[in-house]
Amino acid sequence: MRHCACIDTLYTELPWKERFQAAKDDGFAAVEFWDWRIRDLEETREAADKAGIEISGFNGDADYSLVDPTHKQAYLDFLRQSIAAAKTLGAKSVTIHSNALGEGGVVVNHYEELSSTVKLCSMFDTLKECAKIAEEEDILLNLEALNITTDHVGNFLQTTRMGAEMVRIIGSPKLKLLFDAYHMQLNEGSICDNLSKYIDCIGHIHIADAPGRHEPGTGEMNYAHIARHLEVLGYAGNVGSELFPLTDTKTAVKAIMAITPR
Repeated sequence: MRHCACIDTLYTELPWKERFQAAKDDGFAAVEFWDWRIRDLEETREAADKAGIEISGFNGDADYSLVDPTHKQAYLDFLRQSIAAAKTLGAKSVTIHSNALGEGGVVVNHYEELSSTVKLCSMFDTLKECAKIAEEEDILLNLEALNITTDHVGNFLQTTRMGAEMVRIIGSPKLKLLFDAYHMQLNEGSICDNLSKYIDCIGHIHIADAPGRHEPGTGEMNYAHIARHLEVLGYAGNVGSELFPLTDTKTAVKAIMAITPR
């Protein structure tokens, strides 16, 4: 299990290029962030290399939705751009979603005019092509389900089961699930049971306590138990702390390192 820090939520008191060394000094093996388009890629790669820390990945779909059949070509075109950015940064993965997300993670379009059948078939059709591109480019795509109660009202992909079944049906080694424990606690609960059922599909994990989306110990989730369960399951991938410190980064990092086995 490897610690990964989301540096769009942690270390925000520091200038962008200083966040990499700070994360490394605190024991993180990797960092991730959200939007590659607003970053200087060469400077970002240089900062990560200087700190000796891996860039795990970032969001790869921006303004386009898997559930909109009219977005298919634009989605694939932008994904190729995101993959090119990942290669510039030396990142090994790109995160994708069912719906386009706007400022603050707001779901841009709920697509209430489209049936669930159309949305599901569109997502499957475009994901098949995404997986082919990922295999050609040798990069991992992590499909993320989001909560619809608090942060991402209107998002189509809401459950671990739907995402995992989509991954299994497509059957590509380059398409996995991003399991965000915070989002899934709000949507479905049963965190450890779902990890056990779908661990074969999971390529990346996010943590934050619920409610609040702060560090472990600030909400209702037992992250010490979840961490032990991941060890039992043999999960060896990144565990990304995509959370907003309740007070400051230093306090949040202490809580993260206390519950997630190294």
